[in-house]
Amino acid sequence: MANLGSVNGRPGVASFAGLCVLAGILVAGTMAPAAIGAGLLSNQVSDSVDAISAQLAAADPPLTTTVTDRDGTPIATLYAQYRLPVTAAGIATTMKAAIVAVEDRRFYTEGGVDLQGMLRAAVNDSTGGALQGASTIPQQYVKNYLINVVDRTNPLAQQVDREDSIARKLREAKMAVQLNDTMSKDDLLAAYLNVVEFSGTVYGVGSAAKAYFGTTADKLTVPQAALLAGMVNNPSIYNPYTHAAKALQRRNLVIDDMVTNGSIPASYAATAKAAPLGVLPNGPVAPFSTCMGAAPDAGFFCAYAESYLVHAGFTADQLATGGYTVKTTLDPRVSQVAKDSVDANVPTTQDGVANTFAVVQPGATGHQVLAMVANRNYGTDPAQGETSTDIVADASNEFGAGSSFKIFTSAAALVTGKAGLQTPLPNPDSQCFPVPDSHAACYTVHNDGHYADPISLADGLATSPNVAFVGLESQVGMPAVLDMAYKLGLRNTLATNDAGAAPNPASGNPQYSEPQSKYFQNLLSFTLGNSPVSPLEMANVSATLMSGGVWCPPNPILSVTDRNGNAVPVAQQACEQVIPTGVANTLEAGLSKDTTSGTSAQAAHAAGWTRPDIGKTGTTQQSESVAFVGGVDGYAVSSMVFADGPHPREICPGTPVHLGNCGHGAFGGTVAAPPYFHAMSQLLAGVPDQPIPGPDPAYLTARN
Repeated sequence: MANLGSVNGRPGVASFAGLCVLAGILVAGTMAPAAIGAGLLSNQVSDSVDAISAQLAAADPPLTTTVTDRDGTPIATLYAQYRLPVTAAGIATTMKAAIVAVEDRRFYTEGGVDLQGMLRAAVNDSTGGALQGASTIPQQYVKNYLINVVDRTNPLAQQVDREDSIARKLREAKMAVQLNDTMSKDDLLAAYLNVVEFSGTVYGVGSAAKAYFGTTADKLTVPQAALLAGMVNNPSIYNPYTHAAKALQRRNLVIDDMVTNGSIPASYAATAKAAPLGVLPNGPVAPFSTCMGAAPDAGFFCAYAESYLVHAGFTADQLATGGYTVKTTLDPRVSQVAKDSVDANVPTTQDGVANTFAVVQPGATGHQVLAMVANRNYGTDPAQGETSTDIVADASNEFGAGSSFKIFTSAAALVTGKAGLQTPLPNPDSQCFPVPDSHAACYTVHNDGHYADPISLADGLATSPNVAFVGLESQVGMPAVLDMAYKLGLRNTLATNDAGAAPNPASGNPQYSEPQSKYFQNLLSFTLGNSPVSPLEMANVSATLMSGGVWCPPNPILSVTDRNGNAVPVAQQACEQVIPTGVANTLEAGLSKDTTSGTSAQAAHAAGWTRPDIGKTGTTQQSESVAFVGGVDGYAVSSMVFADGPHPREICPGTPVHLGNCGHGAFGGTVAAPPYFHAMSQLLAGVPDQPIPGPDPAYLTARN
């Protein structure tokens, strides 16, 4: 058989020819009539081999995607298989010697298949003996590549890749010969070591060196290399953390094989075998495979960036296997300051109270998201104040943003001409408003306190009387108000139902079966903000106003590059001029009084806040949610504090903010605004003030 290893100087061709002869003899003798020979068996698999060979040439192994902040500092990793690819030059000689010694001693001289081993194994298998492998490293590479790369998402195909049959071995052999003829031995060995599993999600020698020993593949010692080489045969059985004794025995066997193969002197073997396993404690130490591994100030941002890319056309599997570098718009300074501010307001583990904070950078050509934080952290342990819901991006604040929704009624009134900034609005202490297309007699609304009657729209924005705005909403009409909310930024919010979830037509209840954009068509309560809302989208509403009425999607992505460093385009909705610039400027002017003489003025004064800005507070009826939506000097912000536990109650001010029955519940100005003043004061220290645009005279009085 040894003479079959070379024909016309091409060992691979000869090896495969010999294997076909061997396979034909065995099949003819044990499985079928003599007419079934080597050629027929070869033809049976040739088509599938050719197809799989093409896949091998085209399919890239799964790699880790790295998510970074805007400065390029990694904030998270996404992966299905933790793999750090290395070249042949980046693998220690000790590792190459160890894997060859234990898996394929004739690797450097064979032609892709080992006919001596195959004959021994085939005869044993065909006569009923224990099934033997006799696979070379090229054959093992083929098998592992099919299982771990080509067919990794297809369990049925993986069964075929693992089945114990001569046909499968023949297929592997033919592909191994092809690879042996087209790749150098060193490159083939490196390819094999990059694809094999080392238990769990650790794949490839680069990640294994780091996960088990905290080192790199080029620095592996003999004991370390021997341990990893021994694991390849069965990563579960030889796992040094769960089966330390077996792993040690296997490692020492590999060291003995290295001596036998002449890789290390016998005099060194005893020293190497006496060394401890030396693995890192509590390992293997691999990074988190999802955004839950991000820092506390980056988890929700990372989750939103991942979701944004999925909506842009990337699949979750692509992100987990593509080896991309995703540079986000996250500003590390803004993010950390915002996180510190909400944590100071509501501790991370505070029972039943969440404080979200989103910051968007306005602009006529794009709205970059700078920070998305909460007192909660992104994770799965509620006892540690963690949540697996993206409470900053999703419409997860089911209690709403309160009177900050009066922004939409005001904008709709300005656009339709039903009111101007100086228009007096009727404002009795209470009023019952007729409801179109409803069996209810009317919708009764009360003011929380005493206000001027009538009151100008500008003063109403600052002091927030309910009756005046519900009356204005009734005059403008719900379709126009809902359309304005959509235009200014509540795109995803209005697509959810009144529980903040996807509409469920099967429920039969309009509250849950219809999107908010339809459900609130005849409900005047909308302007009081008692429906689920996305904190991020509310920050983007401010960004739209601060951009002269230009809406852009809240974008978390600066760039995406593939594993080879090539730029990957990311589809994005175009920016839109949704309201006239004059309306945006006029509304900003109206919102500029909140922190000087309005509902957040007391908190602003306590914080020493004197900057010109825009703001609107919101408080729901039971104080289960309070909000501050505003902006200053290039930062559009929403800060929301809401009950997030299974037993929501009134939110009470204090240190810390807490749930209770305080009788004088929290307000947007007292609880949601302080983190805004705290964060912005730090971020803008030493920065000159930027004035708020003045109102457009065309929108000071009603036109219709």
